[in-house]
Amino acid sequence: MNSPAPPTPPAPTPPSPGRSSAIDRFLTVVERGGNALPHPATLFAILAMVVVLLSWVASQFALSVQHPTTGEIITPVNLVSVDGLHRILTGLVTNFTSFAPLGTVLVSLIGIGVAEHSGLIGAALRQLVLAAPRFLLTPVMVFAGVMSNMASEIGYVLLVPLAGLVFLAARRHPILGMAAAFAGVSGGYSANLLLGTIDPLLAGLSQEAARIIDPAYTVSPAANWYFMIVSTFLVTGLGWWVTERFVARRFPDAPKDDGSEDIEPMSASEKRGLLFALVATGALTALVMWGTIPADGFLRDAETGDLLNSPFLRGIVALIFIYGVVAGVAYGIGAGTIKSDADVINGMGKSMSTLGIYLVLTFFAAQFVAFFNWTQLGLIFAVNGAGLLTQLQLPGVVLFAGFIVLTALANLFMGSASAKWALMAPVFIPMFMLLGYSPELTQIGYRIGDSVTNIISPMMSYFALIIAFLQRYEPKAGIGTVVAVMLPYSMTFLAGWTVLFAIWMAMGWPIGPGSPLEYIPAT
Repeated sequence: MNSPAPPTPPAPTPPSPGRSSAIDRFLTVVERGGNALPHPATLFAILAMVVVLLSWVASQFALSVQHPTTGEIITPVNLVSVDGLHRILTGLVTNFTSFAPLGTVLVSLIGIGVAEHSGLIGAALRQLVLAAPRFLLTPVMVFAGVMSNMASEIGYVLLVPLAGLVFLAARRHPILGMAAAFAGVSGGYSANLLLGTIDPLLAGLSQEAARIIDPAYTVSPAANWYFMIVSTFLVTGLGWWVTERFVARRFPDAPKDDGSEDIEPMSASEKRGLLFALVATGALTALVMWGTIPADGFLRDAETGDLLNSPFLRGIVALIFIYGVVAGVAYGIGAGTIKSDADVINGMGKSMSTLGIYLVLTFFAAQFVAFFNWTQLGLIFAVNGAGLLTQLQLPGVVLFAGFIVLTALANLFMGSASAKWALMAPVFIPMFMLLGYSPELTQIGYRIGDSVTNIISPMMSYFALIIAFLQRYEPKAGIGTVVAVMLPYSMTFLAGWTVLFAIWMAMGWPIGPGSPLEYIPAT
């Protein structure tokens, strides 16, 4: 889905001729439209060139707007000029190296790579599903899927097929378990109790976009944490209800015996590794609490004693790295999967080796974002768009509901969360800021829309892999099968999450540490 460099999945099985339903026909159009798009890296390269040309067109028409806070007259900067050429040539490298999401994603993945390479994440997921009573298998599977998102693609390649085996062993239909897990992994992508690699990535893109309006604005990777925590339980509850209320009707219990093996119980070494990881994580958490809970904690702001803009919040990415390394090494020592420092370094290196395509994508995305900011077209579009929305006088909930639906539809054609947000953030974040809404709130709206249609989008990188998993139990399963199974989840998540968003706005609750709903320009 939204991971930096997913493996190439098998080609999807086309629907059987003569049995084409309305859903199959619709998805055929969606698939063809999505396949007609170039690679995301190529797309950003093309868009960067389009921005350069648009800067020339805008300058020829002498477009201008008044800055809403400074009163300064803003005019487009023409990059089709000698000065523009010089700026492009001298800024090409620094655009890439200073791109906010780059460093945060690399650092996060190094730490999480140790936890994944040591076997901690896989063992923890197995323990979670094995320990659940039969009547709680469904919510546990959805919850495990949501939590697996902190480790990128591990939920797709490990949990979804594992869920089929778990349900089969419990004498329930395996597709029922895979649907519940897939709903949590992909449909609940923006819910979690913990922070993962996508949080600093999106926060970096949001920060770049917010600085079109406010050059000093910062967006923390923990900007949406409170909302994500509540969303975890919402997605788990809704996923449980949809699975038992709708999907179970199509896939009743007592499936045929296909000779599938049962899940192996946890070995003694794995249990010992989990115990070591639990102790190490608990000790590290106690240290973090010692630094944050007391008024004079060493992780608080040294001058004000506040947690806002403190080393704790500014260092969230570093903490993700430290937790991943500490827990991963502790598990590896206990389970015997890490025998030397070389194993730890190899785990870090393995996580980096998956980032080749992501780095190429980031290079071109960084150029597009930089060019867009240089031309000041984003600010001009945002001011004009905000003026139009102000004249319409629509309630904030209605505006954001439309934004969520727009994102959900865009996700059908472009599966990468970072690629879409790099395109949408420079337009929508400044626009909503001018209407008084914070970048963090706009990011939440985007994340909801981006999550809910992942499970029905053929453009999602792992969609074909899910088809292959289903075909183990239903050989004729194809695109229409997956969509028919997952559509109830998608629509329910969209409705439920939007209602939660509306309630959150009405109550005025902060969506994360130091993340208000409103944007008030600095004076």
